[in-house]
Amino acid sequence: MSQDYTHSRTHTIDWPALHRDVALLAQNLAAVGPFQRIVAIARGGLVPAALLSRILDLHLVDTVCISSYDDKLQREGEPVILKGIDGENGGAGWLVVDDLADSGNTLALVRRMLPKAHVATVYAKPKGAPLVDTVAVTVEQSVWLVFPWDL
Repeated sequence: MSQDYTHSRTHTIDWPALHRDVALLAQNLAAVGPFQRIVAIARGGLVPAALLSRILDLHLVDTVCISSYDDKLQREGEPVILKGIDGENGGAGWLVVDDLADSGNTLALVRRMLPKAHVATVYAKPKGAPLVDTVAVTVEQSVWLVFPWDL
């Protein structure tokens, strides 16, 4: 079953803002780490994870691939795991990164795969925020974010 969101407004994030917000996230994570590896939630988490891997000097990078959005319709459906990951030790010492915690559905799936991993997102909305350990910027639930890679 898909869930339609009525977005009262759209906010476009440009590349400089994204870099600024990822740098803020990296500062917050530096106090929590070090981490053994970084796991990007593809596709949205790929760019933030790449930036964080450089800033935090993490060379072991992996992905979890989950599909849940129809960006053209600004709608979130049920998340589907396209590529999972086996978490040794439940992912203890691992950093999981995504661009946005929206409803929390995607992160709930990842939390089941990697229950001991540290989850970080650049942006978080109120519904998804409880599933995130570290976030850089909070956003109202009704805002639809447009990321630079989606333009």
